[in-house]
Parts: sequence; C-alpha cells; structure tokens
Amino acid sequence: MLIGYARVSTHEQHLHLQIDALKEAGCDLIFTDKISGTTGKREGLDEALNAVSKGDVLVVWKLDRLARSLRHLVDIIEHLRANKADLSVITTGGVMDTTTPSGKLIFGVFALIAEFERDIISERTKAGLVAARERGRYGGRPSNINDVDKLNEMLQAYEYYRANGMIATVEKYQRTRQTIREWFKNLKQVGSIERIERSLYK
Repeated sequence: MLIGYARVSTHEQHLHLQIDALKEAGCDLIFTDKISGTTGKREGLDEALNAVSKGDVLVVWKLDRLARSLRHLVDIIEHLRANKADLSVITTGGVMDTTTPSGKLIFGVFALIAEFERDIISERTKAGLVAARERGRYGGRPSNINDVDKLNEMLQAYEYYRANGMIATVEKYQRTRQTIREWFKNLKQVGSIERIERSLYK
C-alpha cells in the first residue's frame, strides 16, 4: 500500500498541490498536518507512521515536508525499516526511494552522517567535561555531572530540545518535563550551557 503524507506550515497555506501529487502517485491513504516543521508533535505524521506495515511505502512530495532534521529523518527511516516499509520522495524522481538500490544507498549515507554527528558530539562532550573540570567547575550533583555517558545524554537532549522543543524532547527521551529541566540545570552547573556549546562547535 502507498501511504501519503503532506504538510504545510500554516493554516493560510494549502495542501492541494501535495495532495494532488500524492494521489497521482497512487496513494491509497493520505495523512496531513498544518503545522510548523519545527514543532515536535505532528498528529498526521504519527498516524501515517502508525499506519505503515510490511510492504507499504510512505510517500511524500518533498523531503522537507517530512523531517525536522537529519536526525529526525534517520529516526523515521529506522521506524519504516523496523516495519519492513519503504520511503519515496516524489520530487526527487526516484533518487530518494528506498525501494530502489540507489535510494537505499542515499539513505544509508544519511544514517552514517547522523551516526558520525552523534560520535562527534560524544567526543566533544568528553573534551568539554575535562575543560570544565580544569577550570574548577565541577557542578553540584556529582552522580550526574561526573558520569560522562549521562552528561552526553543530557547534552544531546539539550541539542534536540533546541531543534524540536520541549514536547518532542520529553517524548523522545521518555522523561518528565521536570527531569529534562533538571538536566539543563545540571549542564549550567558544569560550566554553563553556553560555554559547553562553544566547546562543542568551535
């Protein structure tokens, strides 16, 4: 089954163009959202992903209608793979279509880039922690602050929060809002979020 997904950013915009393209592509079901791409919760997308099963293809008009970020795109592709489903992007003319060898290669590269990004963040997190300790900034919660893996998770949560908002962060990390806020507070105790960010991206 071909399952379509369409999204526009505001209620003033129209879905007609995307829906027509999805129908022309042969989609049996079409789910829609009228919401900003940076918003974490998208009911239409969630329904589309829940609808896919073995042998189905999720079809979108353009890639930016689907994912908020590269990491989000990889998460969606992994969800589809787990359900033995595929993804097809109409405007790429088959280039981004996981039912084809070339499409699988493209999305495989995306997955490698996302993994590389996570590894870089992990390495620089450790470097940032060492730098913070050298400055005498140990923070107030040793059980959290001195655990590099925990700090890495906290920093990744903060980066995800910046890109996707609190609701999406709570859902992804399966923590309460209070816990997520406590994580960010602990990051400030290490040497401030702003200073850690500079160590991550310099």
